[in-house]
Amino acid sequence: MWVFVFLVCLEFSIPVKAIPKECELQSILIWEEERCNEFLSQEKQNLSEVRLPQTECQGMWDNLSCWPSSAIGKTVAVACPKFIFAITGKEGFVYRNCTSDGWSNSFPRHDVACGLDTNNTIEDDKNTYYMNVKTMYTVGYGTSLVSLSIAIVIHCSFRKLHCTRNSIHIQLFMSFILRAVSVFAKDRVLFATEYIYHCNAYSAGCKFVMIFFQYCIIANYSWLLVEGLYLHTLLIISFFSENKYFWCYIALGWGSPLIIITAWSIARHLHEDIGCWDTNSNLGIWWIIKGPVIISIFINVLFFVSIIRILVSKLKTPDARGKEFNHYKRLAKSTLLLIPLFGVHYILFACFPDNVSSLTMEIRIFFELALGSFQGFVVAVLYCFLNSEVQCEIKRKWRRWKLKKHFKRESRHSHISTSTGGNGSTQVSLLTREQRPVCVLPLGYETTQATQGKNSTAAVSTVSEEP
Repeated sequence: MWVFVFLVCLEFSIPVKAIPKECELQSILIWEEERCNEFLSQEKQNLSEVRLPQTECQGMWDNLSCWPSSAIGKTVAVACPKFIFAITGKEGFVYRNCTSDGWSNSFPRHDVACGLDTNNTIEDDKNTYYMNVKTMYTVGYGTSLVSLSIAIVIHCSFRKLHCTRNSIHIQLFMSFILRAVSVFAKDRVLFATEYIYHCNAYSAGCKFVMIFFQYCIIANYSWLLVEGLYLHTLLIISFFSENKYFWCYIALGWGSPLIIITAWSIARHLHEDIGCWDTNSNLGIWWIIKGPVIISIFINVLFFVSIIRILVSKLKTPDARGKEFNHYKRLAKSTLLLIPLFGVHYILFACFPDNVSSLTMEIRIFFELALGSFQGFVVAVLYCFLNSEVQCEIKRKWRRWKLKKHFKRESRHSHISTSTGGNGSTQVSLLTREQRPVCVLPLGYETTQATQGKNSTAAVSTVSEEP
């Protein structure tokens, strides 16, 4: 975290060096107004010795163009405002008549004379589309945030669920939660106060939000990679100490993104300090983030293919002869379960070119954000709410609570003594111990076996049967 403190101090100590492109129009307009005021002041000074008729039209700035002083009956022409020319690239002139009543209205209108299309339905449709996409992924991230928070509470509440596998799951859940929080923070900065941050003095806090957002994205991909690495290692290594390498997973999941985001932040500050760091015009700097993300996606795809190959070989046992349907059903179920856990679907967009048509890009953005925003919810459902181990623990606690409540009610109705109540509590403990359901333990929970060499076979069995 000290790196983030350093970056914030760096941003507060060194001023912004460049104006974002979207604010150039405002800068041009302000510059034109200043030039007009200087021109009118100089004109007034030059004509101070000459008595002007009271009916003469005085020079003025009309918030768009600068009009020099003129005599009655003259028609004054000025070029199109420079900020409109920056948009349209079309040159033109706007006119005003100097009459005895003063300046007439300008003609033709600025949008007509300067080629500015104010009825751009295409842009309106795009804005509507992107706002709909924003609403969609806001719902997705909100749903993921709530479901993942509940999943973490469940995993932390039951002592029987405390193991290396579930600890890694909790870290993955946390990365999805941070990703959702960072998206909400980014949207609040860029949408709610866009004008303040983009066209005035955008503070270091704005850039820090973008740094936090990018860090959470990278950390999420890193923990997807850790999940793939952990499961693949458990399958191919007979003697594998999970607890020994847990801190290595922590370093890979939370530490490596910190190194990447530090390098990216320094590069942005030195070479592309534009706006709120929400655009990526310099592809070389953008690849500092994009490169490691693509590499992690491809490594996870390799893990996915290798694990499926191991599943195919392990599930083809002599007992499976004549049961090809069940075999392929378990294999398909295992494959579908691993896709959201490993983030394999990201391979569809990993190498997607940036220079494509607008329609293709819109389709890509929609599906990428739809899958990404709801992925946390899918992971929480598959690896917590539908997990047989979690369901067994919840059912056991529920049964124990109902039995305790039953014995307390019987004790009150029968006026049983305090000692009898103690026996009732003992009976509850015995009943819950005897009636505990047999759970199909998921991957990693079977490490308490006397022989570590059985991890691979047990892991394959539980992967195909979960949740």
